Amino acid sequence: MLRKTSLLFPLAALALASCAEREPILPGDRLNVRDVLSGDYADDVVETAGPQARGFATPAAVSNADWAQSPVSPHVRVTNPALGQALSPLFSVPIGAGDGRKTRLNADPIVAGGRVFTMDANHQVRATSTAGQALWSKVLVPLRDKAPEGQGGGLAYGDGKLFVSSGFGKLTALDPASGQMLWEQDLNNTATGAPSYRDGLVYVVSGDRTAWAIEAGDGRVRWQFDNGENFNNIAGAPAPAINDKYVIFAFGSGAVSGAFRQGGLRVWNAELLGRRNGFTIAGINDVTGDPVISGDRIYAGNHAGRSVAMSVYNGERLWTAKYGALGPMWPAGDSVFFVTDLNELVRLDSDTGQEIWKRDLPGYEPKRNPNRRRDGSFANHGPVLAGGRLIVASTDGKIRAFNPADGALLQEIVIPGGATTRPVVAGGVLYVVSRKGVLHAFR
Repeated sequence: MLRKTSLLFPLAALALASCAEREPILPGDRLNVRDVLSGDYADDVVETAGPQARGFATPAAVSNADWAQSPVSPHVRVTNPALGQALSPLFSVPIGAGDGRKTRLNADPIVAGGRVFTMDANHQVRATSTAGQALWSKVLVPLRDKAPEGQGGGLAYGDGKLFVSSGFGKLTALDPASGQMLWEQDLNNTATGAPSYRDGLVYVVSGDRTAWAIEAGDGRVRWQFDNGENFNNIAGAPAPAINDKYVIFAFGSGAVSGAFRQGGLRVWNAELLGRRNGFTIAGINDVTGDPVISGDRIYAGNHAGRSVAMSVYNGERLWTAKYGALGPMWPAGDSVFFVTDLNELVRLDSDTGQEIWKRDLPGYEPKRNPNRRRDGSFANHGPVLAGGRLIVASTDGKIRAFNPADGALLQEIVIPGGATTRPVVAGGVLYVVSRKGVLHAFR
């Protein structure tokens, strides 16, 4: 009996405790813990208030002879390159293979030294004169590989050399006059984003996780560092952005890092968190809005529905807006312009992230069969502020010009096959490559 009593006593105590006063249920919404950090409830997310009536002080037009690399760095970006108002075709020349079932042409053209450099879907680099004459071509597919096995890459010019990154994991330096190979560095992983050049160093991201600084003279590695690996991302890494002191890298995991550009010491690391709820594509948190340096700020966006402004010195988040970015933002005056993850052209206040206006761009392709789901969507490349207006090139077969003050459509130009690269402007000429592998020039 003693043993039974000793067992029943604790049970009775528990029963009495259960009769005690219940824990009160607090009023208010119940939120996921992650929502507070990265969702719609984040303290620094700017609530859009709809279109605002605001003018725009267009920066003075500047005549630029070159467009030597991605304009994410202030030392190469011309805020408003000179461009005529009534654009008409100047020439159209084939540059090689266009988009195919297994291949994509996504390397933006560059212009330097009186030549336009392009790379087609089969990794053929070509030089074309600014008058439209073919000068030379060079295929960069390794002997034991096939072109569809290494998609992506990009171009940059500097130190009298043409630098080419590729999906085969190579960074190659070519003679811009002849196409002769000067050196090649094996990065041990895909290099699907464009390189950037400054002061004797070429910067590039490989495998969406490794940052490299390569000596422009001989291709030797100056330094490198790794970030977290993530395979759930978009093909094509952002081009590194460079200012006088720092280089900014973005990775497939959604991380953005700042490092001293000469020595490679990492100064800070930040995560571009946040997503647009209710959209399947928002599950990919890759940085698709290449970080752009403007003054002491960095503007960047992800594929999941968030755009941010950060301090270039420590990566501190200054504001967050509920828009993803599908390409580099274009800072000008008191605003930043970009194409969102929902195929909208938007203008935000650069100091606060507040929406000023937005305009719909071509979205989904028309249905071939009304009883089936949509076949695909259009891609809109840009914007570029040139000639005082915003230029966006689309795969729907048109180049559009918009008023930066209110977003009004000003002009449409037909590009056969649709554009597959961002437009670039040099020497008063707009260049863009079509999905058919044709370089189009307009003036």
